[in-house]
Amino acid sequence: MRSFSSSPAQNSAGSNTPSSALSIERVTKRYGTIVALDDVSLQVERGRFVTLLGPSGSGKTTLLMIIAGFVSPTEGSIRIDGNSINSLPPERRNFGMVFQGYALFPHMTVAENVAFALKVRRRPRAEIADAVSRALSMVQLERFADRLPRQLSGGQQQRAALARALIFQPKLLLLDEPLSALDKNLRSDLQMELRDLHQRLGLTFIYVTHDQQEALSMSDEIAILRDGRLIQKGTPAMLYENPMSRFVAGFLGRSNFLSGTVESATADAFSYRCGNFLLRQMRPGDAVIRGNSVLIALRPEKIHLLTGAADESADNRLVGRVSAFNYLGGVYHLVVTVEGVGQIMVDTPTWRQEVPTVGKEIMLGWEADASISLSED
Repeated sequence: MRSFSSSPAQNSAGSNTPSSALSIERVTKRYGTIVALDDVSLQVERGRFVTLLGPSGSGKTTLLMIIAGFVSPTEGSIRIDGNSINSLPPERRNFGMVFQGYALFPHMTVAENVAFALKVRRRPRAEIADAVSRALSMVQLERFADRLPRQLSGGQQQRAALARALIFQPKLLLLDEPLSALDKNLRSDLQMELRDLHQRLGLTFIYVTHDQQEALSMSDEIAILRDGRLIQKGTPAMLYENPMSRFVAGFLGRSNFLSGTVESATADAFSYRCGNFLLRQMRPGDAVIRGNSVLIALRPEKIHLLTGAADESADNRLVGRVSAFNYLGGVYHLVVTVEGVGQIMVDTPTWRQEVPTVGKEIMLGWEADASISLSED
């Protein structure tokens, strides 16, 4: 996508300007006895791409609607640059919004849809025409200015909605699962375009999705919600490599979970028994005591297939039998049944391995710092 000639995020900031563009402070939303959001606090720095991620019913869309002003919080406050906006109606918040269904006016052309926000603000006609031209150029829709929404593809409708949301230079851009209706290949292309657009404009993006891979590939930070609560926030790499709970480890990507009993412990590692196997774990986290139960998360790609050769080293080894496998182009996805442990998922490069066969006995290995000790939910 091409960018505007000037950035809508280029605002001067004095020395007293808070470091956060958006502050969500102890926000709760109740509908009778139903708690949709429960004491959520979140700081979003200016210019960041922050994704609200969670399963259906987690509260992510409710939180976005509260930020936009379409829903009022039962408790708590929303602040922009330190100023409360709780009492401001949506039209006075100066936020751009892209909805899941795009919400384009079906009787208006693309250009008329994009111009709408400036027309209701009673901007001069020449200014509107210039802004529409630049906005359509930014999203590569110049040739479609006179078409109606029904004459556009899903990706083109998404671009039109994006141009309409950005034309009046909003303080924030709020996006409610804008790519969910698109096919996989187009969705992947538009993910890259949105990320590129964000980097060009320097605007704060608040993005809602339930798609974990989308969140990982696009975000500066991810806020994971569950049952109306903020569970964990961080960069994609931090959340993926260091989840705090079983829910986060299982929801953001795939994980194997090993339950065991501590046999011995030092300051930086401990050994634990899982089935008939004695395994070793670095980065113990909370204090680990002999006899305590532990829960370990192990990502499938962290596991190696071993041949048992004397020169092979691995801190941990399990022996099991292949119960299923899928060929996924670059990797084989294996399911290995280990007696006393259960089923272990393994992702291994196809170019390094012979074709697996169901029933074959194989040895799995991983390093003591490849997994992480978790708390139960």
